[in-house]
Amino acid sequence: MNHPSLVTLERDSAPRVLFSGDRLVEVDLPAGTRVIYPKPPMVPLRDPDAAIRYAINHPLGSDPLYAKLKPGMRVAIAVDDISVPLPPMRRPDVRERVLTIVLQMLADHGVTDIEIIVATGIHRRMKGSEIRWMVGDKIFDAYWPDRLYNHDAEDKDNMVEIGSTPNGDVLELNRRAAESDLLIYVNVNFVPMNGGMKSVAVGLCSYKSLRPHHNPHTIRKSDSYMDPAGSQLAKDIGCMGKVAHKALNIFTIEATVNNQMFDKNLDFLMKNEDELSGKEKMLLKGLVMSTARLPQPARQAIFDKFPAPYGLTAVYAGATSEVHPRIVEKNFEQYCVPIEGQADVLVTGIPFISPYNVHAFLNPLLVQVLAQGYLFNMYRGAPLVKKGGTLIITHPCTDKFDHEQHAPYIDFVHRLLPETRDANVLRERYEEKFAKDPALIQMFRSGHAYHPAHPFFMWYWGENGRQHIGRVIVVGADNEYIPKLLGYETAPNMEDALYRAKGGQNKTLDITCLHVPPIIMGDVSVPASTSSNGSHG
Repeated sequence: MNHPSLVTLERDSAPRVLFSGDRLVEVDLPAGTRVIYPKPPMVPLRDPDAAIRYAINHPLGSDPLYAKLKPGMRVAIAVDDISVPLPPMRRPDVRERVLTIVLQMLADHGVTDIEIIVATGIHRRMKGSEIRWMVGDKIFDAYWPDRLYNHDAEDKDNMVEIGSTPNGDVLELNRRAAESDLLIYVNVNFVPMNGGMKSVAVGLCSYKSLRPHHNPHTIRKSDSYMDPAGSQLAKDIGCMGKVAHKALNIFTIEATVNNQMFDKNLDFLMKNEDELSGKEKMLLKGLVMSTARLPQPARQAIFDKFPAPYGLTAVYAGATSEVHPRIVEKNFEQYCVPIEGQADVLVTGIPFISPYNVHAFLNPLLVQVLAQGYLFNMYRGAPLVKKGGTLIITHPCTDKFDHEQHAPYIDFVHRLLPETRDANVLRERYEEKFAKDPALIQMFRSGHAYHPAHPFFMWYWGENGRQHIGRVIVVGADNEYIPKLLGYETAPNMEDALYRAKGGQNKTLDITCLHVPPIIMGDVSVPASTSSNGSHG
């Protein structure tokens, strides 16, 4: 297929450069390999502030925001946390832009009882410095910490039950959000699984309300949780979201950004290696050599040094049910690349960052999340790789954890995975015990650790890939223990990994390489008689 983001390698093609955590490595892929590159960044809106004002004054399926305001009312504003976008956005963050305009409108209408809640769900609490970066100095200084704070899913006194789904699943929400006269949710829809009904029902809920849908059964029934139309996860969360929207007065503001993840110092990482200029080839070669030699903190610093210059591409406001579909279409417009047919082998680098390790090391459990969870699910139509096919990843799989953020992960990986990788057994035998561990709960509430149930959800996140993919082979692992614990094989180089994928036989394989980051989604079309999408259970 002739598409600028889809390249078929020829015999004289240059090596491809893939992420291997915070390293960059060169790999030789055979002639005929299809390499999927990210689309060029969409042109951002020329005047973001004007677009935001227009959206809130001309909403979809709702009265304008100003028509909902009256002096003396209680307003809660919830904002997405640090998990989006990745990496953190160059200032001003889109949330700062939206908040600045919304807060001015509230002031103009005599609304002073305002609290801003960072919708962390059961993610880690954001640090003050991180929140300052996100909302800007003026808002931070005016509201932190009494009227600008992190949601606390374990603060029983400040959670309230607002209803239940037809299946009997209870929705508990942040009390201030639930009891306000108006709840405004400010969302950055970085990937299609974000936003919509998920914003309030997940971002402001308790562990008790996550458990009904954050489970192996739901994930296995989701034919790509990055495509809401085929996602059981989206459907189940939607049921919770309807409970919230029936009980509360919610005004949604959703925005999308383009995929300009790297600034001008590193933007050559998004390009086809065969099309780099002479200068860019030298820079890329230097970065490969530098990341091979530098110590890990210095490698991480290279990519943390430059905030992402994302540009706002769309903003809509009003009723969630009308806003969200338009925003998801903008996601697809930026990310989706048309592909004909599935691959026998999918090759991808595992980058240094995920939604769950901002400013921390990508630990082994999160490698699994990216490999068999997020990257496997980056498709519409059918998976990029055939049922029973092979996934080859590049990553060192270092046995290292950030002890502040990921304390609950350590026991999960080193105590539970040696016993079983069966997600249902882990859920039934251990999840609730971990979720109630007082020491881990204290680290979650008073420190910056993820909730003790979070590593379980991270393991479930890979269920799609585990049920569909026949084998995972790691190239570049610095140990064999961690890959084996995750159910992976290891290979010293790409050539050996591809030989293993052939099963030692002299046969031709259809190979596709997913050249990430930035984000790519495959719009995969296959003949009806050969399609292998559908349930992964």
